[in-house]
Formats: sequence, structure tokens, C-alpha cells
Amino acid sequence: MKWHIYLLSTLLLLAGPVWAHKASDSYLVLDVKGQQVTGQWDIALRDIDFAIGLDADGNGEITWGELRARHTDIEAWALRALTLDRGGSCALRVTQHQVDAHTDGTYAVLRLGASCPSAEGELGVNYRLLFDQDALHRGLLRLDLENITHSAIMAPDKAQQRFSADKPSSVAQFGQFFGQGVWHIWIGFDHILFLISLLLPVVLVREGGRWRGVGRFGEALREVLWVVTSFTVAHSITLSLAALGWVSLPSRWVESAIALSVVLAALNNLKPVVNRRRWLIAFVFGLIHGFGFASVLADLGLPQETLVLSLVGFNIGVEIGQLAIVAAFLPAAFYLRNTGFYRHGVFAGGSLLTLLVALVWLAERALDLKLMDF
Repeated sequence: MKWHIYLLSTLLLLAGPVWAHKASDSYLVLDVKGQQVTGQWDIALRDIDFAIGLDADGNGEITWGELRARHTDIEAWALRALTLDRGGSCALRVTQHQVDAHTDGTYAVLRLGASCPSAEGELGVNYRLLFDQDALHRGLLRLDLENITHSAIMAPDKAQQRFSADKPSSVAQFGQFFGQGVWHIWIGFDHILFLISLLLPVVLVREGGRWRGVGRFGEALREVLWVVTSFTVAHSITLSLAALGWVSLPSRWVESAIALSVVLAALNNLKPVVNRRRWLIAFVFGLIHGFGFASVLADLGLPQETLVLSLVGFNIGVEIGQLAIVAAFLPAAFYLRNTGFYRHGVFAGGSLLTLLVALVWLAERALDLKLMDF
């Protein structure tokens, strides 16, 4: 019981700082022809509110009037975080303010224009939006440079990138989205909790209403392979369908269903209903999780040939990131499987904590509430 209480307390303490602000993306589209640059920058209202404050009356809703009143401040804040150069610094300006809906909420749309000193050579992009406040933030860039399309992900360690008018390397394109696939599974806390909930019982066998440790590592490994393979196949299917634009579901439905999947997986650990076919749970809900992964690529609107390459790299990255989690979890779980610490603290306590967090997520997402900061 002491281990149980200690574990729950530790996890709750860690949850606050790690999940204090949801990871976000902005969408930057640039078209460069000669010295002239036009473009569009979509930034989530929740991120602007987080950075500079938009909700003037504090009622939890951002109106068009509140947004319009801060146009000058938004413009100054955004332009401080983005610079372009081609033969020298390009004079970047906001030409129009609009709003648009993405799969995860409402975005401010900044129409951009710029004039560069040179009509030839590489274009340099320096992106710094929110990096000092949210290291998980990413800028998803689509660039048409003299009719050659580039795509890139701007991150704190890749805040400055240069692009030429030559066709980009397929290897580089693949590698960048592969890395982001790994990154997105590691920061996708709901995806991780769902996977961990399915993995927690693989080193245990339920007999006579009680849990005991499995006899051999091979038994646990076989169960893990079934679960992970089912989850991988399922979310790869819907990730591909959604990213290619063939199937689309409302973000609120998808995010609510993902939270529900975590609830059911954790609840099944505490009150087992599905014991021998957890791979079936992994497959069914993996289909929903795939739509969650797809929003990263679908909203960017990449050209078909670039999207396919990016999709493959991103999906393989997700799988490698997922396998890394499994590789870290399984040996330790197998070693501790016969201890009270694992059965009561990690398995029961972890499942209970996961259930509580996921229930709050479900209420927030289904009812459009704000109950906690992560």
C-alpha cells in the first residue's frame, strides 16, 4: 500500500509540469517567385491566447471582437518570430487578418507579403514562434520556391532552414518526417496511455480471480507482438486514409473516442472483460487513433507526391517510437511481475490513475469543458 500511494503521488506530481500546455502546430504556406513572397500563416487561437492573451472578459471564449481588437499586437508578436531572407532580409508584412477552422479548433489566419533583395538563390526561413514558451510547438511549412515544392517542420533544433530552387532530396524529406513521427508518439500522451494500458497485463495471467506473473518471457513477448501489431496495422490504415484526404471525421469526435479508448483499456485492467483478445481492442481503437495522428499531415495540405513520402516516413517514425516505448517497458515489467509493487502499484495503481485522467479527458472533449491544465 505504501508503494501504491508513493507511485500515485509521484505520477500526479509529474503530470502537472509535463502536461501544462498542450503541444501545438502552426501552418505556414509560402509562395516565392523572384523577389516577391506571398503566403498564409495559420496560428491556433488557443496558442495566441496562451502567449499574449485574447480573452479580455475572462469568460473562456474568444470572440471576433476580442480578436480584432488585438490584430496589431498579434501581427507584431508573430512577425518577431518569423524572418525570411533571399539575398538579404525580406521585408515581411501582414496584409490581411482572417479566421479559419482546423481539425483541432479555430485559427487566426495571417495573410503575408514580402519583398526580397534578390530574385535568385536560396530562401532562408527563421521560425521562432512559441519556442521560448512551448518547446513542443512545431511550425509545419509548405514552400513553393520557383514552382518547386518543399515541406519542412520547424522545431527548436531546426529553427533556421534554407531551401534551394532545386528539387528537394527524397531521403531528406523522408528523414524529417520520420523524426517527427517518433516525436509525435512520444508527446502523444493519450496514445501512450492507451498503449501502456494494453501492455500492463501482458506479464500477468488471471487465474481464479487473481493475477500472477507469467512463467516465461516468451509468453509476454508473444502477447505484446499481437497487441502492437494490431495497433500498428489499424492506425496505419486510418492514418493513410485521412492524410490522403479520402476519409475525414470531426476532430471532436476523434479526440473523444481516443479518450474513451483509454478509459475502456484501463477499466478492463481493473475489471477484466476482455482477457485473451486484447489485440482486438488494440485493433478497433487503433483505427480511431490513426485519425488523431493524421491531423499533423492532413492540415498541411502537401502535394500528393510529397504527402505520400511524408506519410510513409511519419508512419514508420510512429512505429519506431512505439517500439522504443515497448522495449523500455517490457523487460522491466517482466522482471517485476511477481512483486506486490508491480501488481498493486504499477498495474492496479497505474490503471486507476490512467482511468481517472482519461475520464477527465473524455468529459472535456465530449462536452467542450476545461477541467484541468493537461
